[in-house]
Amino acid sequence: MTTVKLTYPSAILVVAAIATPLCLLRAQAPASSDSRSVWDGVYTEEQAKRGEPIYHKECAACHGDMLTGGESAPPLTGGAFLANWNGLTMGDLFDRIRKTMPQSAPGRLTRQQDADILAFMLSVNKFPAGKTELYRQSEMLKEIRFEAEKPAPKK
Repeated sequence: MTTVKLTYPSAILVVAAIATPLCLLRAQAPASSDSRSVWDGVYTEEQAKRGEPIYHKECAACHGDMLTGGESAPPLTGGAFLANWNGLTMGDLFDRIRKTMPQSAPGRLTRQQDADILAFMLSVNKFPAGKTELYRQSEMLKEIRFEAEKPAPKK
């Protein structure tokens, strides 16, 4: 068996080589139990009310007046919609809306309009309203989990 004598600088490199992958794993870990979800009241009723007429003007032609989908567009409510987005983030859904809708002119709506439409969608899907409006920044929305079912109360 051979022994390797490490100098101080090389010992630091060995520790860094071991610690770096662990840090990367932590960065990819699921959000902590303290993170927020759509069940924590992430939009206001007022915001959802602002989003309703925008939805009817910009989205209903394809997705239906009741968000139940159409010939060329999927539903934005119900089991299939909830299952499709379950486990993703509000940032994922917001970016999909922002970058691909309305289909006739993607990206035409403002971030505020997109957030208001998303608040309306959450309202129709019976997620609770809260005291603060839904964010307009994807980065902040990525901290809010989309969960189809209400999580069990924390003990």
